[in-house]
Amino acid sequence: MQISLDGFVAGPNGEMDWMVWNWDTALGNYVMDITEPVDCIILGRVLAEGFINHWAAIATNPDTTEPFARKMHETHKIVFSKTLDTHDWQNTIIAQNDLVTEVTNLKNQDGQDIIVYGGGKFVTNLIKHGLIDEYHLFVNPSALGSGMSIFQGLENRQAFKLIEARSFECGITVLCYKPDAS
Repeated sequence: MQISLDGFVAGPNGEMDWMVWNWDTALGNYVMDITEPVDCIILGRVLAEGFINHWAAIATNPDTTEPFARKMHETHKIVFSKTLDTHDWQNTIIAQNDLVTEVTNLKNQDGQDIIVYGGGKFVTNLIKHGLIDEYHLFVNPSALGSGMSIFQGLENRQAFKLIEARSFECGITVLCYKPDAS
């Protein structure tokens, strides 16, 4: 999840123009490394509408040489939605049942890693219900002052254990945490 230095994933009106996108090679490699063992992507409906179409367009372009785009396009996706009944997205199903039940069932199935690509409200609900096993927070060198936090509305304090912290030339620092149950 990309976040600002002061902990927001979007500005007060949903702005995302503060994010650093001129990633250096090392950060690109980091993303490829954490994405390689993934065989399922889960998304909320709002983000899915842009995300799936974006990566499909790049991956199906005959001139593309971007392995990440192919990975995003070819990986099985589950979109959580209470309003969507149909779609035309390849490798994608809609989940309309209880979020906790659906995600718990997914986590208990055989397979590799599951990755979440948001959006913000969807991730907030996953956090609130303790459904995320590992956080990769891409801290951007920007402060917004206000906006959307993925930790808003938590009913209980949550503790985390730092697994790794890495800074990259483009200015992003990735903080990797796991929930700390101790």
